[in-house]
Amino acid sequence: MGKPNLSHKFGKGLPPKEFIESMTKNQSEFQANYDSFTWPSEDDREFFESLNHRDDLRVLILAADWCGDVVRNIPVVFQALEISGIPTEVLIMENHPEVMDEFLTMGGRSVPIVIFADTGGHVLGQWGPRPQHVQEVMVEFKRQNPDRDAADYQEKMAVVRQEIGKRYGEGTESHAAIIRELRELISGY
Repeated sequence: MGKPNLSHKFGKGLPPKEFIESMTKNQSEFQANYDSFTWPSEDDREFFESLNHRDDLRVLILAADWCGDVVRNIPVVFQALEISGIPTEVLIMENHPEVMDEFLTMGGRSVPIVIFADTGGHVLGQWGPRPQHVQEVMVEFKRQNPDRDAADYQEKMAVVRQEIGKRYGEGTESHAAIIRELRELISGY
């Protein structure tokens, strides 16, 4: 099953700066993560900067300001896309449920989802909701705990959330992984 054409969503989202300004939750933490970003390498910075000659890509980001993964990951995504010149818009998850439902993660609504499309709205690929080394904890948990109504589900989920926090690491530790994964993804288009 292919992903839907999203051309009708171009121009319906918030530019990154407006998204940050409109945040009612986690704004200062989001801004701190944005401000603390540094390029893992000069080569990575040059790669994203080299995308400025491309006018065939668009990015839509499904996000919500209440989500910890958005606060951790999207500042890095914004920095990478800003230097690339790729037009980027944020779709607030709650305002675009039909798009969110096309980009479920293991059957659930997880944000952020960074959607890469061509200028015609055809989806080329996606990234999110977390760097791979962080997400594998959740994948394993869901595999071992398929019953969300189990008595100990929430208790086990709390342990998983702690492990996810550890995997993100201190400060900007996960930024290099996000940049690497985005670069690998974009290199395929």
